[in-house]
Amino acid sequence: MNSFTHLDKKGQAVMVDVGEKAFTNRTATAKATLRMKESTLSALLTSELKKGDGLATARIAGIMGGKKTSELIPLCHNIPIESIEIDFDNNSKDELYIIAKAKCTYKTGIEMEVLTAASVAALTVYDMCKAIDREMVIENVRLTEKTGGKSDFFND
Repeated sequence: MNSFTHLDKKGQAVMVDVGEKAFTNRTATAKATLRMKESTLSALLTSELKKGDGLATARIAGIMGGKKTSELIPLCHNIPIESIEIDFDNNSKDELYIIAKAKCTYKTGIEMEVLTAASVAALTVYDMCKAIDREMVIENVRLTEKTGGKSDFFND
């Protein structure tokens, strides 16, 4: 017997049946890191990019990406998202941290939505800055916190 929830007994892909699961309050947080030149980070933080306000654009893109997760990830449930927030932090040198938080009350979690939101926001920053820095690196996209459901709490 396999332990993968998205595979049936024959090893074929299936969407997990959440019909009998209870509704619970669920939250999740994900983080992505974008390494770039110091001058690129400065231009981004001071809204000096030719394409416009990179952080505002990335925030909207991240929220939109989180909302579209079930259209992008096969077998992912379309869940009723109550909120998605995208925040930014930096190490004052050459790294931008993108933090995505979301919550829902549903039968399955919201982890994939925050991972997608953080990834799409990072890709958008890359797109906004690529004219001045093609050496940027998106890395370390990860779930940092989860609450609700059967496993209830996870904190990285």
